[in-house]
Amino acid sequence: MATKRGDYFGLSYLVSLILAIIPITSWFCGVITRFQDGKIVAALIRIFFGFNIIWICDLVLMIISKHILRILPV
Repeated sequence: MATKRGDYFGLSYLVSLILAIIPITSWFCGVITRFQDGKIVAALIRIFFGFNIIWICDLVLMIISKHILRILPV
């Protein structure tokens, strides 16, 4: 596996971007990665509001800055 951490489960940018474009996989991967990072509140926000503004923010940030929205750097 890659030595640097990617966005979704350490995957490459291209694979993470494809997963971020699909709303269901973006929501699922976002919840799991937030729980793995220990960000319980961010995971709960993702569970309840992940199909609207959070998904759009993640998608735009993934395209522009090549990483998803993170509250604290990991």
